[in-house]
Amino acid sequence: MSYNEIVIAGFGGQGVMSIGTTMAEAAMSEGLNVSWLPSYGPEMRGGTANCNVVISDGEIISPIVLEPSELIAMNLPSLDKFESAVKPGGLILVNESIIERKVERNDVRAVYVPSQEIAAELGNLRVANMVMLGAFIEATKLLKFETVVDMLRNIFTGKKANLVEINEVALQRGADCVNV
Repeated sequence: MSYNEIVIAGFGGQGVMSIGTTMAEAAMSEGLNVSWLPSYGPEMRGGTANCNVVISDGEIISPIVLEPSELIAMNLPSLDKFESAVKPGGLILVNESIIERKVERNDVRAVYVPSQEIAAELGNLRVANMVMLGAFIEATKLLKFETVVDMLRNIFTGKKANLVEINEVALQRGADCVNV
């Protein structure tokens, strides 16, 4: 049985919730069970934000994640807060664009992703979250890349249809950061 408990954390405005909802929607479309639980700091944009996503092919016990199997840390306070909670053998994806320190534990796998640099190269800083999601997909093989791209095609229609291509490229560039 597959049971993944994921924490995605960063500042408001970094697309943390968007990563979580995209992940949850993709998992549901693949027939998996999902829970998504957001948590916001008292501020709006720029405040702390994180979400718990549980993806399982069986019953989900709780939407609350206490010991994540995966962590996506978009900023240093998030890495500082959640690194110690990750299960031994788990995965930590680090946004190395703004997190200068390395993961201190040696019982987890760490993947460093220059998400903001990649997004800047692509000409849109708002796709940094999709870079991180692409790295997650490649590192875990939990979701299918094609499922997420299909979802983007359904989300971005009409005047926003041109956003599909850049988001797909961002996903692939994030996946390319993972040394499998």
